[in-house]
Amino acid sequence: MTGLIAHAQNAKQVYVLRAFLGACESSAWPGMMTLFMHWYTPTELAKRMGFYHSCQALGSMMSGAIQVAVIKTLDGRGGLAGWRWLFIIDAIITVCWAFFGFFMIPDLPNRPNPRAFWFSERHAEMSMERLVRHNRAEPKKMSWAGVRRTFTSWVVYFIAVLYIACVLGSYGYSYFSLFLKSLKNPDGTKTWTTAQINAIPIGGGAIQVVFVWVWALLSDFLNTRWTLIVAQAVIGLVPCIIMSIWTSHPAAVALSAAYASYFITYLSLGTAPLIMSWLSDLIPQDPEARSLIVGVAIAGYYAIGAWSQVLVWPAVQAPYYKYGWQSALACWVLVVIMTCILRYIDIKHLRPKRLEFASQLHRPVVDEAASVQGSEDEVTPGVDSKNAAVQVKGSLE
Repeated sequence: MTGLIAHAQNAKQVYVLRAFLGACESSAWPGMMTLFMHWYTPTELAKRMGFYHSCQALGSMMSGAIQVAVIKTLDGRGGLAGWRWLFIIDAIITVCWAFFGFFMIPDLPNRPNPRAFWFSERHAEMSMERLVRHNRAEPKKMSWAGVRRTFTSWVVYFIAVLYIACVLGSYGYSYFSLFLKSLKNPDGTKTWTTAQINAIPIGGGAIQVVFVWVWALLSDFLNTRWTLIVAQAVIGLVPCIIMSIWTSHPAAVALSAAYASYFITYLSLGTAPLIMSWLSDLIPQDPEARSLIVGVAIAGYYAIGAWSQVLVWPAVQAPYYKYGWQSALACWVLVVIMTCILRYIDIKHLRPKRLEFASQLHRPVVDEAASVQGSEDEVTPGVDSKNAAVQVKGSLE
């Protein structure tokens, strides 16, 4: 689909191809997030999700660099415009990685990918043992009971709204290039060339990569998700406030502050890995619900973003958006409120369910240990079978 866009002859063809492209790639990000939840423990999950999520920024940085190189070297080569060469190069990269994916992705711990030649049966056994040790249920096929259970719980709605608000709140960075393109010198000439407009946001992408890793590392190290989500929301409020003033009263705010605001927005682009890690922590006993909630959150964002961004961030208003930064500010405020409420719900309602599931998960092992120890007591007096069982349970938690 990406390669076909390079041969499109009009806007309608591009729209159709983009629709099919979106359908094909829609499972990539939520699918990987779901796989991570099945493989990694609470002290590992955010780092893995963060690394994968940061690849999006790395891709944008590479794309910007490729655009600069293509414009300078391939524009007009073979009778093709530079933008057509971009889609051809992207298509080649996509096909190569898709091929390797058939052999690199291990699939689920209890249903491993048979084409993953590097993945042994022992690896699968170790993975399942880790799930039990960290009080996580093994992956299951989707069922109608799981669907009903998911949509009658609090979590699906809070996580979906939280994710959507985070993405919409940070969306201002996407218009950095339009901001640069709109700027003009006193003599009326453009401040930045096309190559510079493509190159400058690469610095923002670098900031995003670093801070996605920082937030993810801190989350796993400090064993917290919600506090760092709130921290990013507070940071996200800063550029929203500055740019809300700048767009309505440009003379009241220095242009350098507007530049800084766009770069600051990249600091708060690490919420998605933390939200999905938190989801895994909230309901480790329900893999069906986790998978559905990830899908609902992503689908909800695309359903809202498809029309809202055109209304809120219209290109004709760039860079003086009437409602863009104000709406982003409202989204970040909503993130803070929703995060705190979900934290309360977790403590009052979700945590007891996790503890109950953990006790049921380990009860057969503990009972077996107590039974074995009891039989040994018949030969070895003085050994407390109850304490032995508790020690076994403690080693599994």
